[in-house]
Amino acid sequence: MLPSLVQGRCIRLNWKSVVFLMMSLILSHIRITQSSVNSNNPEVTPTKLEKISSDTDRSAVTINSSSKSSSDTSHCPTDTLCTDLPNSCLQCTYNPQCIYGAEINVTCLPKTNVNCHVDKLKTPVQNEIKRTMICRYCYQTERWEHNCEQKGGCNSIDSQYKTNCTVHPELLCMGHRTFMKKIPCNWTQGYRWVTTLLVSITLGGFGADRFFLGHWQEGIGKLFSFGGLGVWTLIDVLLISLHYLGPADGSLYI
Repeated sequence: MLPSLVQGRCIRLNWKSVVFLMMSLILSHIRITQSSVNSNNPEVTPTKLEKISSDTDRSAVTINSSSKSSSDTSHCPTDTLCTDLPNSCLQCTYNPQCIYGAEINVTCLPKTNVNCHVDKLKTPVQNEIKRTMICRYCYQTERWEHNCEQKGGCNSIDSQYKTNCTVHPELLCMGHRTFMKKIPCNWTQGYRWVTTLLVSITLGGFGADRFFLGHWQEGIGKLFSFGGLGVWTLIDVLLISLHYLGPADGSLYI
């Protein structure tokens, strides 16, 4: 009687059932991770701030000199012609109605506390400070034309984070010179991809790769399941080789 009851309560598992269960657990873990990242990193469109600020003054726009980098004139030369001043020592005024991407000429004036003189042999028109620029807002500049504040702690799964960027001093553009932008997350804590892959291939059956990356909960489950009877081990080797499975702190491999 007892053996029959025990046999009736037993569940038979074949290798297909094990594979199905392991894949279900891994896919559910991936969905939970992605949903948590998306909830912590809402989508923000920084261009709306520039559009609002541009609508308040459609007649003329001047370079914003409120930041220390744009108002600093200590690097400006003294006792020189005003027409020879670099762009970082000038305050220019331009019309936002220009055609985007077109080259335009703007009229500029020396910034406050900048000492320069005009050429007395030239007419006032010839002494006007003219500069050529591309019609665009500062947030529309190329990646190499502005510097962004780097930060650690972002999650490499989301691959981007919001930070403040400032255009180069010599660059002329409309709107605020410091703006918010989403840039790729590229910080690292020293985890090497080759080392992690070797650990996963050799000791992955005991969960060593998960422990090494900081996923200790999955590592315990992998240890006591003997690598999911080998299936979990193969899946982790594949995920690490594709750079999909990374450190638990969100950093990138080196």
